[in-house]
Amino acid sequence: MQGFTTIDLIILVVYLAAVLFAGLYFSKKEMKGKEFFKGDGTIPWWVTSVSIFATLLSPISFLSLAGNSYAGTWIMWFAQLGMIVAIPITIKFFLPIYSKLDIDTAYHYLEIRFGSKGLRVLGAVMFIIYQVGRMSIIMYLPSMVLASLTGINVNILIIAMGVIAIIYSYTGGLKSVLWTDFIQGSVLLVGVTFALFYLAGGINGGFGAIFQSMAGGKFLASDQPIFNPNILKDSVFLLIVGAGLNTCSSYVSSQDIVQRFTTTTDMKKLNKMMLTNGALSIFIATVFYLIGTGLYVFYSQNALPPAAQQDQIFASYIAYQLPVGITGLLLAAIYAASQSTLSTGLNSVATSWTLDIQERLSRKKMSFALQTRIAQYVSLGVGVVAILVSMVLANGEIKSAYEWFNGFMGLVLGVLGGTFALGTFTKVANAKGAYVAFFVAAVTMVCIKYMTPAGSVSIWSYSIISIAISLVVGIPVSMITRKLDGDTSKPVKDATIYHN
Repeated sequence: MQGFTTIDLIILVVYLAAVLFAGLYFSKKEMKGKEFFKGDGTIPWWVTSVSIFATLLSPISFLSLAGNSYAGTWIMWFAQLGMIVAIPITIKFFLPIYSKLDIDTAYHYLEIRFGSKGLRVLGAVMFIIYQVGRMSIIMYLPSMVLASLTGINVNILIIAMGVIAIIYSYTGGLKSVLWTDFIQGSVLLVGVTFALFYLAGGINGGFGAIFQSMAGGKFLASDQPIFNPNILKDSVFLLIVGAGLNTCSSYVSSQDIVQRFTTTTDMKKLNKMMLTNGALSIFIATVFYLIGTGLYVFYSQNALPPAAQQDQIFASYIAYQLPVGITGLLLAAIYAASQSTLSTGLNSVATSWTLDIQERLSRKKMSFALQTRIAQYVSLGVGVVAILVSMVLANGEIKSAYEWFNGFMGLVLGVLGGTFALGTFTKVANAKGAYVAFFVAAVTMVCIKYMTPAGSVSIWSYSIISIAISLVVGIPVSMITRKLDGDTSKPVKDATIYHN
């Protein structure tokens, strides 16, 4: 058990320097206005696809997926199969609309569809609050894990991560973020796949022992059904459908993902982007779960390492079992997952603030140069705030606060997906119906989350419930208010799935 060595530290530092220089290289051309927010049209679809994958795979997932199958079964793996629900829906119904309308942000769609600046601002505000909190936690959690394994002060790790992401987000806009995301995602894919094969090589029986363990109850437990007639209770079916709709909501209403779709209006490229992202996501989730089960088998044959809690078991294995040098590279991969999510967050918040809020509330049309300067200042300011909040979290106990914040904001953003569904799948929906549906769904979901007995309603049914409420409430309210107002207007062409 050699732990984290000087060589590993050198590799980690060299890796971070390489990421910084790569980000600066891709930002050498001055980006202004649309280029800063959407790229300059030279970004290949496969780079954007890996960037979406890297954005969705947060370091929290990196640390917890292997821990889930180590301590339990593969039941949560089926949530990754939700991609087979989310991707076809997104490709079939939403991407053609976004492509034809050539939207600037996710919430630009709400203004076009409902003719409401207020809805656009509301969507942007909810996203920004959520994302700022998420960025702070995404810097804090992996930095704490790395600090315990490497001995490096946690504040130094947080500052290094934040400063590097701020520099290339500030200078190069979306293009710089996408290319650095591609590098980070590639390191993660190669490193984690290597770790799986190295782990299997150290197990008596190799992959055969891992699969034997899965067949012996590590895949699914007897109390984890394939289908439960009560859709509010956990089952394989609910995880696939519920997680699929949840992922679909992220694809269509979360600016950090939708911003990738705005890099092109070519439907063939958008479809390739989605399918490749889905394949990568399911592949890496499968690798993580195999690693988790492999760690269960490995540590039934060997002594547990220090700091062997569930969510740190994979990081502990990396630090104490992998060869010198590879340890540094794999811990850099954890850092990579953090940085890609962080840089994406900074750029998407800056874009949403500038285009969805600042420009909507400004009395004068802003020049591209002014838009870009505002976005740079926002990314810098938000980055500094996220670093400071993360450092505060590192010196306090925030687990329950984190769960509360993430749960609450996740619910509201899920409800936002219902607003997009209301606009896309109906022609009758109007702004008043959308407002009422949003708030009714939000209040209902908060009540379900915090006022019902624990475990009575599965979290995987939240998206199903919130989307259903949005449609059930939004449609009749829209019909009634249209009749009262004498409103016979139709949605803008191409703003719904129907051909106007």
